[in-house]
Amino acid sequence: MKALPTPPAPPAWAVEESHRRVVLLLNHVLQQEPQAMERLARQKGRVVLSQWRDFTFKVQATPAGLLDLAPADATADLTLVITDESPFAIAQALMQGDKPKVRIEGDVQLAAEINWLADHVRWDVEEDLSRILGDAPAHLLMQTGRTFAQALQQFVGKRAAPSDTASGTAA
Repeated sequence: MKALPTPPAPPAWAVEESHRRVVLLLNHVLQQEPQAMERLARQKGRVVLSQWRDFTFKVQATPAGLLDLAPADATADLTLVITDESPFAIAQALMQGDKPKVRIEGDVQLAAEINWLADHVRWDVEEDLSRILGDAPAHLLMQTGRTFAQALQQFVGKRAAPSDTASGTAA
């Protein structure tokens, strides 16, 4: 079986723009949690590098307790490498409420703060949607999304569980 050709790398400007959009989203979520911003402000100037496969994302904590893109030549104080190669394995872990497997290198205190953020900061999507669509449509849209996510989680769970018929021992 032939492997699919890898798509060409996106242009540098598109990568940088997508990183800027992710930083905007992260900052939007952080601004809803004052304690998260306080914790991040204590780490001002510290750089976190996240990697998965060929994808890298480097951010720096600001004095305001938000994030900004780190300069390309900035040395990372903390490196987080997602070790699962399969996007499906990562999605499955997330659907089950787990974190993907990550190798952590660098500053322990910064790692503890990032872990706290990952455990305690959540995006209230429904609240944001209600500002645009109104309360009832936002609630309906989110309920539909939750139903879809539950169905997908059940499907993934069934696919991950070993099947008696798959091993040739039908009951």
